[in-house]
Amino acid sequence: MLVDSHCHLDLEPFDADRDAVLARAIAAGVELIVNPGIDLRHCRQAIALAERYPQVYAAVGIHPNSSGDFRPALLDELRSLAAHPKVVAIGEIGLDYYWKQVEPAVQATAFQAQLALAAELGLPVIIHNREATDDVATVLRAWVQSPATRNSTLARRPFWGVLHAFGGDLALAEEAYGWNFVVSLGGPVTFANARRLHKLTPQLRLDRLMLETDAPYLTPHPHRGQRNEPAYVRLVCEQLARLTNRPAADIAQATTHVAHRFFGWEEGLVVQAQPDVPAICA
Repeated sequence: MLVDSHCHLDLEPFDADRDAVLARAIAAGVELIVNPGIDLRHCRQAIALAERYPQVYAAVGIHPNSSGDFRPALLDELRSLAAHPKVVAIGEIGLDYYWKQVEPAVQATAFQAQLALAAELGLPVIIHNREATDDVATVLRAWVQSPATRNSTLARRPFWGVLHAFGGDLALAEEAYGWNFVVSLGGPVTFANARRLHKLTPQLRLDRLMLETDAPYLTPHPHRGQRNEPAYVRLVCEQLARLTNRPAADIAQATTHVAHRFFGWEEGLVVQAQPDVPAICA
């Protein structure tokens, strides 16, 4: 079985056929989907979908490109939303220097405030990083080392966060493991021109890896250029199997186990708990 750890199922491209999209996901073996919010409206929509569909869970957060009007009062609203029983993370949050929609200092304020909220609530974080690796790493280093984080209930969880749509190098991945973080891979790993990512993938730890689609974005080959959807996480899994010379069933089993631990789902709900595997190349 598979988990799509990051999918924006609440966005408009799914309005016409959301039930069919979820039916295709189930047929492809995708039994659990996490829908992160990007602003308060979409957080509420994600929760509404989680209430409607048993296999859908939500994360709540203000995306860096939506943080232009961020103010401390928004934390109270996020705190309230996070109390919902199907909210499993704070996200997606982080920094984005590609689109230049919000000043970096404003993004950083929202990022740091939401990291503090995650520690307060004991929820893991889903991190967005686009062309901001150095600053994201600096903020996360300070957060994981702070007494407020280390003394929080989050410290009792196996994982504290995920670097979503990972595009960094091995050094960043290994540092992230030391932060009690995992990384996730999606459609780009299937792209023919993603040679650096192809080379990196076998070096990543399988017991620190999740799969995602980021649908409706980052559609994997051979559907690139079309709308992405959760069923296509199977294509990501199959590509990892090819790159690592392992059975796709092993990749699915290990990454599903990581997702269960990350999001706090009861082991055995979908698949039986499996022992950790040290690395893809082990």
